[in-house]
Amino acid sequence: MRSIFLRNFLATALMIGVCFLIIGISFLSIGRTFILNEYSSDMRNAAEEIVRMASASYSSDGSDLPTLQLYIVSVAKGTGNTIMIADASGEIQLSSGLSGNTYTGMKVSDAFLQELESGSDINRLDTLGGVFPSKQYVVAAPVISSDSGDLLGYVFVSNRLDNILAAWNQLLNIIVAIGLSVFVIVLLMAMLYWRRMSRPLDEISAASRKFARGDFSVRVRQVEDPENELGALIDSFNKMADSLESAEKRRSEFISNISHELRTPMTTIGGFADGLLDGTIPEEDSVKYLTAIRDETERLSRLVRNMLDASRAAAKEDSSSKRTDFDLTELIVQTMLSFETRATAKNLDVDPQLPDDRIVVRADKDAITRVIYNLIDNAVKFADEGSCITIRLYKDDEKAYVAIKDEGETIPPEDLPYIFDRFHKSDRSRSIDKDGVGLGLYLVKQIINEHDQDIAVRSENGTTEFAFTLALAK
Repeated sequence: MRSIFLRNFLATALMIGVCFLIIGISFLSIGRTFILNEYSSDMRNAAEEIVRMASASYSSDGSDLPTLQLYIVSVAKGTGNTIMIADASGEIQLSSGLSGNTYTGMKVSDAFLQELESGSDINRLDTLGGVFPSKQYVVAAPVISSDSGDLLGYVFVSNRLDNILAAWNQLLNIIVAIGLSVFVIVLLMAMLYWRRMSRPLDEISAASRKFARGDFSVRVRQVEDPENELGALIDSFNKMADSLESAEKRRSEFISNISHELRTPMTTIGGFADGLLDGTIPEEDSVKYLTAIRDETERLSRLVRNMLDASRAAAKEDSSSKRTDFDLTELIVQTMLSFETRATAKNLDVDPQLPDDRIVVRADKDAITRVIYNLIDNAVKFADEGSCITIRLYKDDEKAYVAIKDEGETIPPEDLPYIFDRFHKSDRSRSIDKDGVGLGLYLVKQIINEHDQDIAVRSENGTTEFAFTLALAK
């Protein structure tokens, strides 16, 4: 398969070649015509001068013919043309005699003379009816007496076409050489340009093939300005690679974590079940070990449920149909009551800073209940014993704001940017998900995002606060 570089280079070379061909043909045609027209004009001017000289000579009864002969020879040498003067019958009387050809005594064809007498402008390739062995470029003009107006004869100025175009051919050779040199230089520049432009695309293609094999470590060198299209493509590709590598790392961690989390309860369940069956566990202790088996089974159930919830969040199921108007203050109070026993066991002080008025929001009540429950559960577990948990609710700018703050060990700064990532685990994010697979805060974030709202975390100086927003009911 041809590379992008080769295809672009061949297309550029073809376009440049066509342009040079069109310019070359146009220049050749226009230049040749221009040279002929210019030379023809010079020949016509020479012919007019000789006509005036010949008219004066013939009017003086031929007494100045030797002088006229010298004159045409002089003009012929200066211009390189062949000059002839014929009488009224077309017989050549005088010739410049260049190249050993005097042409004196030869007769111009009657057809040519008739055409000239009719007033036609003779300016073309012709043999003058056999005077020249091959066609020459001829300019002819009649000699009219200035006294009587009678036809006295004809003046012929001619030259071989190859002589006329000799300078043009030399110039053309130089132009062709320059054109070919420019063409080669332009092709080299195009090749270097497309090589430079296609190199990032080739690297992206090679990196994509490595991605297909599971290697997400490769990156494309940023050699372009990120503001232009190719630079933006490279930047986006590298960001995608970073995201894929991060996702692959979290996936590996998740598999490792889930394997561990599944292995522990399953080993416990299997061990206790074997002990009960083979009599290793005394019958009087069977209730205790059956209770442990039940607890581990519930833990597995929670793990599976959270995994399903994560799958639904990843699929971004539309929850707008489940949204209703409800009192957020009442929901927070009800959720807080479910933690009364655990808060008392840790001697925690709960400070609910709730407004006296009802704050009604429009959202998926079950989903928001889970968000509040998870965040309060997180706060209770990580709050230092004997400390305070603060739950604030207020509204501003048509939004309700919920903030849950605990006093205890802070989240490491390096974990904060990733705290809501799927499968990410730190000491704090692990506790939200009782099964330790790093899905708790991810689910919280997804629920808030599905409501087109925001959630943020701040952890410093021994306090950690999660805050999120909800839209007020209209």
